[in-house]
Amino acid sequence: MLKEEMRMDKTTLAIRISTIAGFIIIGAFIAYGFHLGIFTSSNAFSTYIVSLGMVASAVFIVIQAVQVIIPILPGAIGCVAGVIAFGPFWGLFYSYIGICIGSIGAFLISKRYGLPVVKKFISRKKLENYMDWLDKGNKFERLFAIAILAPVAPDDLLCFLAGLTKMRLKRFTAIILLCKPPAIAIYSLALAGAISLTGF
Repeated sequence: MLKEEMRMDKTTLAIRISTIAGFIIIGAFIAYGFHLGIFTSSNAFSTYIVSLGMVASAVFIVIQAVQVIIPILPGAIGCVAGVIAFGPFWGLFYSYIGICIGSIGAFLISKRYGLPVVKKFISRKKLENYMDWLDKGNKFERLFAIAILAPVAPDDLLCFLAGLTKMRLKRFTAIILLCKPPAIAIYSLALAGAISLTGF
């Protein structure tokens, strides 16, 4: 029994150290990105991604995942840059993978640490606009699925919010995997077309 507890303590410590190290690396990359100016526009970001060569798609997926939890890019720059850098199919596919990973990450953070930590990621004003959703009971899952289908839904907030409910990870993951593709496609392609006209 004691050995099992010690093993669990070591595992928990390893997870915490890995999490802290991950956030330090992400923070360093964000600072580096802003220093280079790669987060200022879709063209600048896509140019940087393409310059990474063989690891471009992996780095892009990681950035898209982080973007859900920590919004480092203005608006939909990530999705649009994906289309510019990789083309419509692969750009949307990589965005889909990254956003799904990030969404699940946000849900698990919220589920594990609760509202106090969620407040560190989401502004008080945004939270107040949606907190009444937590009182919807069984209707929350339906509202959540509908919102995820919408191209302009606040994904980060909704995923953190879902973690505060009784929704199970399996159910959450199914909704994200099934409902995200149409929203990402509509949002990315529409904005890519609009931005191509403005040169942003």
